[in-house]
Amino acid sequence: MSERECYGDGAPEFHPGRSSRAGRRSGVILPSPRCSSPGGQDSDTGLMEAVKAAPRRSSIIKDPSVKMGGGRKKTVSFSSTPSERKVSSAADCLAFMQCGCELRKVRPGARVYCRFYTLDPDQACLRWEPSKKDGEHARLDIADIREVRAGKTTDTFRHHGPADQLAEEAAFSIIHGPDCRSLDLVALSADAANIWVTGLRHLLSRPTAVGGGSQDGSPGSRMRRGWLADEFGEVDEDGHGVVSEDVAVATICRLCPSIKEAKVRLRFKEIQHIKEKLTSHVTLEEFQEVYCDLCTRPDVYFLLVQLSKGRECLDAQELRVFLEVEQWAGRGAGGGAGSSAAEASLDVVRQFEPSTTGRKQGLLGMDGFTRYLQAPESQLMDPQRQRVCQDMSLPLTRYYISAAAPGTFQQGALEGLAQVLRAGCRCLELWASDGPEGEPLLDPAAPPATLRSALEVVRDHAFLTTPFPMLICLRQRCCPAQQRAIAKHLRQVFGACLYAPEAPPTGQGDTLLPSPEQLKGRVLLAGSKLPPGQEGEEGEVTDDEEEVGVVDEEATGVAEGEEAGVGEGEEEGVVKGEAPPKEPSRLRLCRELSDLVALADAGGRAFYDSRGRGGSPGTRPSPWTLCSLGRSEVGRLAGEAGEELASFTGRTLTRVRPGVARPDSANPDPQACWTAGCQLVALNLQAPGMSLDLHRARFTQNGGCGFSLRPAPVGPQAAGTPPQDLRVRVIGAHGLPKPQGSGTIGEVIDPYVVLELHGVPADCAEHRTRTAAQNQDDPLFDQTFHFQVSIPELALLRLVVLDDDYIGDDFIAYSSTWPSPAGKAGAGVQRGAGRGRILRQIGIRTLDYALRPAAAPLKEAADLREGMKNAVEGFKEQCGLPPVAELKKCIQSLVSRLHNVDGAPGANLVLKDGYPHLESLGYMPESSHKLLSAYEKVLTALRLLIENADGVQERIGQVQRHGAELQEDLPRLGEEEGLQGHKLNKAVESFTWNLTVLKGQCDLLRSAKGNALDTLRQLTLGCEACRLTSSAK
Repeated sequence: MSERECYGDGAPEFHPGRSSRAGRRSGVILPSPRCSSPGGQDSDTGLMEAVKAAPRRSSIIKDPSVKMGGGRKKTVSFSSTPSERKVSSAADCLAFMQCGCELRKVRPGARVYCRFYTLDPDQACLRWEPSKKDGEHARLDIADIREVRAGKTTDTFRHHGPADQLAEEAAFSIIHGPDCRSLDLVALSADAANIWVTGLRHLLSRPTAVGGGSQDGSPGSRMRRGWLADEFGEVDEDGHGVVSEDVAVATICRLCPSIKEAKVRLRFKEIQHIKEKLTSHVTLEEFQEVYCDLCTRPDVYFLLVQLSKGRECLDAQELRVFLEVEQWAGRGAGGGAGSSAAEASLDVVRQFEPSTTGRKQGLLGMDGFTRYLQAPESQLMDPQRQRVCQDMSLPLTRYYISAAAPGTFQQGALEGLAQVLRAGCRCLELWASDGPEGEPLLDPAAPPATLRSALEVVRDHAFLTTPFPMLICLRQRCCPAQQRAIAKHLRQVFGACLYAPEAPPTGQGDTLLPSPEQLKGRVLLAGSKLPPGQEGEEGEVTDDEEEVGVVDEEATGVAEGEEAGVGEGEEEGVVKGEAPPKEPSRLRLCRELSDLVALADAGGRAFYDSRGRGGSPGTRPSPWTLCSLGRSEVGRLAGEAGEELASFTGRTLTRVRPGVARPDSANPDPQACWTAGCQLVALNLQAPGMSLDLHRARFTQNGGCGFSLRPAPVGPQAAGTPPQDLRVRVIGAHGLPKPQGSGTIGEVIDPYVVLELHGVPADCAEHRTRTAAQNQDDPLFDQTFHFQVSIPELALLRLVVLDDDYIGDDFIAYSSTWPSPAGKAGAGVQRGAGRGRILRQIGIRTLDYALRPAAAPLKEAADLREGMKNAVEGFKEQCGLPPVAELKKCIQSLVSRLHNVDGAPGANLVLKDGYPHLESLGYMPESSHKLLSAYEKVLTALRLLIENADGVQERIGQVQRHGAELQEDLPRLGEEEGLQGHKLNKAVESFTWNLTVLKGQCDLLRSAKGNALDTLRQLTLGCEACRLTSSAK
């Protein structure tokens, strides 16, 4: 029989010794001779056919009928293990282990052996074969096992070559014996590894179950059965212990809303058929079996067992550690963080645990844990970013602003306009044209709508979700009479909310725009504006959408490299040739409307004029100028004049407009425009796709207020900054829909997940999981991927679920898009911690001599930061954890390895001068001594940094302040040295750079000390959470 058949009801007893060794090597349980076909096949023929018919677990499984070097081609498969039976309890794991499967044993010296491992029927030991040892010695007693670790955590995995080629998710280690030897194994899939780890941990947590003792279930299992019994009793009105099938199905669907009614009903029919029941009544045992079988997510179950050490429920302390380490709950400054996490854990139990027993005892069981993980409270997004958390007192040019293109509300204009405003859009583009009876119309709109009705929708919905300012880009080709009507509507609809600068926007230079905080509740109008000083009630202005320049090949369809002119309605863009000169069209504009415009839209001329004049302060455009560029034009300028564009957008609001010829065309990639520095990227906010996902992710992170803080410009000083490592583990999914257009009732999807990192070009990368073949309800992937992120402030992570076996639109679902978690504290390498920032030679002896005393403290600062970083990373490596792991996880690993054979702690917590030292309480293996030594190195590095940071920072600060005093004499000192022109400018640039470096190093050291204090607090809380007794010295 196959391994899958071993799970079926009424399966015959499995005897490992009766199976062929060839079958056991491939991980397939083969039939014994007595199971041969009626046709009289001999055992060898049946063996071959059974192997051929068995499902392939992966491309590395060999067909024994194919000789080595045969004609079979090597293939690579993304398919995962076919789902045999969903694991919903420790008993399922133990049954799988007793059936046995192939595992690869990894030994030092680059040796890997394939062995078939089984759990004895009495659950007292593990056995494997083939082996050079006899049967009684090729075994490992469960009682000798001290710990079971998931992943590559031992020296054998970390320091031997073949282990690098084995999947992290499929690896696990069994630590056994008094000298803590390791048995390092790799399963054929992550699912099988999870089952072995869960089953072994269950046996370790319940010693009475070993050897066939009492197996009444774990505390979580008993709590769950009791809750289901209470729910069953409420619907069992007669108290006879049975209910109708309809009542049982309705109850299960009520307790687990995500389950399908047809699936529950089918499972009850299967039980009725297997037991040959004459009625459809359901007993309590059947009710509990079906619920646990269908409503238990394997990925959540494995996680719960790992966190609860096999008890299948989390107490308050375990839940608190999980919230702090994994969910970032209660993280904050000060010592109150631990208390807030404790309160959060109790709130989670009260809110999500369904059983009365669990709520009274403060325990979170399987169903409560699943409900919590599926709730909004467990989103990947940092909870602090779900509200306005950024500084909103900076000028408008320091923010990305959510902008909608006209195509967003062409169909059902007013309702579409209201929807995007409620979604947080802060910039609208409204087109107006002459209408009947002197009333301007919204253009285009279906059905037709007046401009006034659109303005009233803006007034009623713009500030419902966010109080920050609203920007309206008004595009109109109306006659002066209807322009006056527009001005009248604007004043009547918005009244005092319509913002106009106190002084006319004629000034140039370094004047800055107001901040979103200053402009709360205000509406700013952008559009054509009469030039300053022009007299009269009317005047002519340039139509900003028709300019002399280069042509957008996307909007016009002109082939690259051909000559092209700017035709009617075409936007400025890019081809290789310059467009022939052409006079832009003119528009009559009345002063009444011009005076209401706050931001004068100068089109692309604002950038080109500033660039042509060198961008000096005296030639910069007014801060009340809006620059509009075409989407292709931005891409060209980012490559040709990236620094100039970044400098320009730092002072002037810059908008990327949609194609004028096709305002409803496909959305551009907003990430490239944001990276170039453009604040406003107009998108169709009702067109789903990658661009809209990135837009939502960008503006969700600041409470959905429509403003997102731009990162500081990335200059040459960031080139030497080491990238951060973003580690993403995709565990599984639940309840996936079918792709659009797949109407076959019996069709089953083959989902896989694509991970996309969007950011600066160096950060962009893509990975995909393997395919979970024919698994729509609870596909398991359990794969880990790594991304290198150099600028996390710009990085966005997007996850998409696709169908591997569907011809056509294979899209299933967007998992979501988030700002890169690498931006979180503790999620990567501290930026700027290396030695790449050094002082430059200025060339002015007085200044070089003044800054020379900073060399020594700068080196000390780098040594202190690097020493702490190396000590923490070394400690994490000894614990078998990645560099991004939380320190509390390291403490958990440390304490678990320090326990004695009898389960007592092997170390005592001693507080010396506030530092949590650990003192051994007896004999320790060499591996435990190494781990304890790595922990002490962390404490030493923390002490050095905390005690010396202030003094080193003060010495650097003194040099920096002295240099700032000399900055006023810089021109005179340069002349004394004979520096002029370019050399003097270079000296000024180097001196300014050095002062910036000194200030930055002070900030880095101050931040490092804060991180060290937080690390010290985490270590102390982690030791206390693991119940280590403490004493003070």
